[in-house]
Amino acid sequence: QVQLVESGGGLVQPGGSLRLSCAASGFTLDYYAIGWFRQAPGKEREGVSCISSSDGSTYYADSVKGRFTISRDNAKNTVYLQMNSLKPEDTTVYYCAADPTLTVQAMCVFGPILVSSWGQGTQVTVSS
Repeated sequence: QVQLVESGGGLVQPGGSLRLSCAASGFTLDYYAIGWFRQAPGKEREGVSCISSSDGSTYYADSVKGRFTISRDNAKNTVYLQMNSLKPEDTTVYYCAADPTLTVQAMCVFGPILVSSWGQGTQVTVSS
């Protein structure tokens, strides 16, 4: 069964850090572009950060540039999102997704529309 499972969310104070994990089972992430997305209540899902399958190129939404870092460990079949300097506006549910054909930028920009399979997500809450 092909599945992506997100973990690592939690409650953190403003300025704190969290590392999210996206673990794949049933398939190998090596040949997939991977993206992290988030969706606040009443808003559309948006691409936060994506990483390519080939050269490791990355894409970040302007709102997280300089604070978030995406990385992948193909040996562990896992992609990570290191989130630093967290802000209250980062509070929401975070999802990961995979696609074998999209470029890294297309994954982040069009992934919410084109990707059909989503995990359960992991909740991130930034609050004092």
